[in-house]
Amino acid sequence: MTESERAVPVLEVRDLAVEFDVAGEWKRVVRGVEYAVHAGEVLALVGESGSGKTVSSLAALGLLGRNSRVSGSVKFRGSEILGASDERIRELRGREIAMIFQEPMTALNPVYKIGKQLTDVLTVRGGLRGRAAEARALELLELVELPDPKRAFDSYAHQLSGGQRQRAMIALAISCDPALIVADEPTTALDVTIQAEILELLRRLRERIGSALILITHDLGIVADTADQVIVMNNGEIVERGSVHDVFERPAHAYTQQLLAAVPRLDVHGDGREEPAPADPVVTIDRAVVEYRTRSRGRFRAVDEVSFTIGRGEIVGLVGESGSGKTTLAKAIVGLQGFASGSVRLNGTEIVGIRGKDLRRLRHRVGFVFQDPGSSLNPRRRIGDSVAEPLRLAGGLDRGEITRRVAEALEQVRLPSDAASRFPHQLSGGQRQRVGIARAIITRPDLLIADEPTSALDVSVQQRVLEIFEELQAKLGFACLFVSHDLAVIDRLATRVVVLHHGKLVEQGTPDQVIRNPRDPYTRRLVQSIPVPDPAVQRVRRLARLDARIPGELAS
Repeated sequence: MTESERAVPVLEVRDLAVEFDVAGEWKRVVRGVEYAVHAGEVLALVGESGSGKTVSSLAALGLLGRNSRVSGSVKFRGSEILGASDERIRELRGREIAMIFQEPMTALNPVYKIGKQLTDVLTVRGGLRGRAAEARALELLELVELPDPKRAFDSYAHQLSGGQRQRAMIALAISCDPALIVADEPTTALDVTIQAEILELLRRLRERIGSALILITHDLGIVADTADQVIVMNNGEIVERGSVHDVFERPAHAYTQQLLAAVPRLDVHGDGREEPAPADPVVTIDRAVVEYRTRSRGRFRAVDEVSFTIGRGEIVGLVGESGSGKTTLAKAIVGLQGFASGSVRLNGTEIVGIRGKDLRRLRHRVGFVFQDPGSSLNPRRRIGDSVAEPLRLAGGLDRGEITRRVAEALEQVRLPSDAASRFPHQLSGGQRQRVGIARAIITRPDLLIADEPTSALDVSVQQRVLEIFEELQAKLGFACLFVSHDLAVIDRLATRVVVLHHGKLVEQGTPDQVIRNPRDPYTRRLVQSIPVPDPAVQRVRRLARLDARIPGELAS
């Protein structure tokens, strides 16, 4: 590519506006969007849900539905493509422009093997046939660093892990050496170590094939780790733009400053918190074992002789990647999964083997906050009824007392009193999560279990939910098991940290002991994989992780 060709942006967007037909009226959701991205450059579009970052990108690629109206200019390599014929757009997609979607499980075809999907693209777009297409497909699977390319080639999407599916999707995206790759939240559903591997893969692929990359994300740690240029969007408009260093080190707009302030950060040096005095144990877990029966593997041990305690007024962070056993253990404590052996006591009452009325009484003493508030609330029931349900099941209270307790619980999670009369779809994601917390605390439980309660929330919404959670725990004094793969959130909340890996407890202690001075190699890998919202610090951390020069320490 000549210097003059490099000077022409791969994609240039000018005065882009998007409208949607809503009940017969055109509603503008994106206005005045302008940017350019060149070969070999990473442009990050940043903003929370509803900011317009994904809509503007889909509009530029002609991927919006018929209820949309797009105006402005979109030039690909100097040629206008907004309003181009369907044939022209189809010619560009897959060959010149590729997209990596947020959820590979829904983007990959479940009835075709990965190899079939790759060879189809190579045949239609790349002009390859038969063994040549198969050889290129295997080469691509090796290029995206799948551990066993031949096995992945012969596998269906559901037979691969989340990280492997994302690698397979990236292989599809780069199959024809596109000039532009658009990655829409490509690591949102992945564990931090896999996320770090995927980001490193994208970085190497960009250098190897020279593509321009548009990265759509709300994760500022990923932006700091990957981007060259940053555009911040809010309410359909660009509010700030600049180099990654300018935006992170000298944010000019109040919204950008708010986003950066809301990001949970690993406390590198500690904050002087003293190790808490031992509290009366509410939960005592002793050599707990949970097993599953599987057709292929027989008995599979998901939790393997795990032991720890949770004291009154204490928050214990339970961390680990997908498949580590943390959610399985949390569900077993409330009787949603049986223990195979061991002992688990809640205020002296043995949980292992408990059934019937005793199990139902136990559940009234434990509150559970689920990861996805949308799916855990009945869409046909009003919020007040959902929050009141645990009290009705417990019995012993009249209607007036239940109504009073519901109003009190909603007030404690900072929801207005009229929220009780609304349905879940009438609330935002953050408000629905507050409803989940209100429902969990309404019985005034001895133990509250929170399973990834903020992982699906935008950073500013996450911050508000965490503030509410801290206030409630300090006021009500319940013991808490907080399940998460986000060590920055755990560092903020927890008095002690327990790390699980493949069902085994590999490390436990205070945040200073586990996060800042980890002993186990797995814990060190977790800590080093978390991107922080500071480009200079993140570069040092990334290089340290890759070179393994300081695997046990956080870069300062």
